[in-house]
Amino acid sequence: MFEMKFDSKGFDKLKRDLDKLQRGSRELEGENSVPFEELFSPSFLSKYTKFSSVDDMFKKSGFTVNNQDDFKKIPDDEWDKFIAENSQFNSWQDMLDKASKEWIENKLFG
Repeated sequence: MFEMKFDSKGFDKLKRDLDKLQRGSRELEGENSVPFEELFSPSFLSKYTKFSSVDDMFKKSGFTVNNQDDFKKIPDDEWDKFIAENSQFNSWQDMLDKASKEWIENKLFG
């Protein structure tokens, strides 16, 4: 008689991974508001830019940014130019897209 033996530990890990993925996807449902400091973490900024933190980026930009309203007042073309000169991105939108993608991946697969 032919018997097949296998170790079910792999299935346990797969189940844990799928449970984690399910929890992460529930967290992402609907609209999300993510603080700048979380979206642009020090690891993200050090990997793709010349900055070590969001505060460092704002200080070196030459713009006064103490809140969201201050940030919204920055002319788009000037902010895009600053981002292009100080990061691996061609524009603010490119940087925002990459940060958002990595944030979502971290929530799902973290």
